[in-house]
Amino acid sequence: MSTPILLLNAGSSSIKYQVIDADDEAVLASGIIQRIGDESGTIDHTVDGQTHHQTRGFPNHGRALTVLTQMFDEFGPSLASVKAVGHRTVHGGAEFNSTTLIDDEMLEHLRKLSPLAPLHNPPAIAGIAAARRVLPDVPHVAIFDTAFFATLPPEAYTYAVPRELAAEHGIRKYGFHGTSHSYVSRKVADVLGKPYDSFNQIVCHLGNGASISAVDHGVAVEASMGLTPLAGLVMGTRSGDVDPGLHAFLARQVGMSIDDIDTTLNKKSGMLGLCGATDFRDINELVGDGDEAATLALAVYTHRLLSYIGSYIAILGGVEAITFTAGVGENNPLLRAAIAKRLAFLGVTLDDTVNDTRSKEPRVISTPESSIAILVVPTNEELAMARETKAAIGA
Repeated sequence: MSTPILLLNAGSSSIKYQVIDADDEAVLASGIIQRIGDESGTIDHTVDGQTHHQTRGFPNHGRALTVLTQMFDEFGPSLASVKAVGHRTVHGGAEFNSTTLIDDEMLEHLRKLSPLAPLHNPPAIAGIAAARRVLPDVPHVAIFDTAFFATLPPEAYTYAVPRELAAEHGIRKYGFHGTSHSYVSRKVADVLGKPYDSFNQIVCHLGNGASISAVDHGVAVEASMGLTPLAGLVMGTRSGDVDPGLHAFLARQVGMSIDDIDTTLNKKSGMLGLCGATDFRDINELVGDGDEAATLALAVYTHRLLSYIGSYIAILGGVEAITFTAGVGENNPLLRAAIAKRLAFLGVTLDDTVNDTRSKEPRVISTPESSIAILVVPTNEELAMARETKAAIGA
C-alpha cells in the first residue's frame, strides 16, 4: 500500500515542497523554488539523496509549478502516483477550522480572507490555483495554520473592541503555526508515554516566526499570535506585541503611512531591528563579544518568552511539560537554559549535558527530579500535513 502526497508551501517568492508516502511516512522527494517573479530564479529538487539544481525564470507561480512538474518528470518520482496535493494555508478565518477539500467556491472564500493575512494568503492562493491547473485530476486539500486553535475559548479569542465591528470584520484572535503545535504536542505525549488528553503542556515554536501555545488535556486554549501572525513573541523580523497606540503615534508624529508601519513591524523589527541580526548563531556570537545591542535583544526575547510561559502556566492551572521546537527552539541550548534557570523557583532542573547535546531526535532535557518536563521536539509540519491530507481524502 502506498499513498504519495505532494505537499506545497507557497510563499510570495518561493514554493517549498515534499512528496511523502502517507502510509510509511517516508520522504520520497523534496525541494524549493526560489525567486518567483525574477528572471533568474532557482529550483533545487532532491530525490534519492541527490539534489538537482537549475536556474530558470519564474515570472509567476504557474510557471514555477510547471517547472516543478518537469523536474519530477526528469528526475522522479512520477507525479502520476500522487494521490492528493496538500497546501499549507495560513489563515482560515472563522469559516475554516479544519482541513478542507478545495473547490472553486472554497477558493473564492479564501480570497475574501486575504485581508486577514495579506502577506501569506495571496501567495498560497496563487500556488493553489496554479497547482490545480497543473494537477487537475487529484484532490487538493487546504491545511490551515489556524485550525488547531479553533478550540480557543471565547475569553481567549475575543478582543475588547466594539462587538459589531468585530463581528462584521472577523476581528478576533486566530493563532498560527497550528500545524506545528498540533504535531509537536502529540509527539510530546508519545515521548512522555502519556495519553494526549491526560496532561497540560506548553509548546514554544521558536523560529524566524515564533509562537507559543497552551494545550489543556489535548485542547488548545491559548495562543500568542492573534488576528495576524504579528502578535506575541519577539521574532526574527516581527515586533510581536507592541502598544496598540504605536500605529497612531508613528502615523501622527513620524508621518508614516499604514503600509510603512506594517512593513516596519513585520520586516524591519524583532531581532533584526534590535541588533541587526536574525540568526541566533550570529546573535550568540555578538553577545559573547560583548555587543550591547545583541545582549539587550536577547534579554528582550527571553523576557517576552518567559512572560508568556508564566501566564500560560497560570491559565492552565499548572503544567507538566514545556517543549521547545523549530529552528531556534531546537538548536539554541543557551536560550533553553536561560528559560529553565528562570523557572527554577518552580522546581525546574535541566540536565545540562543532554541540553547541550545536538540531536535531531525528540528528547527530554530536564532531570528526572524536575517538577516540569522540559523537552526538545523537532517539528515536522510536512508530515503533519501529509497525515491531514490522507485523512481528508479518506485514503
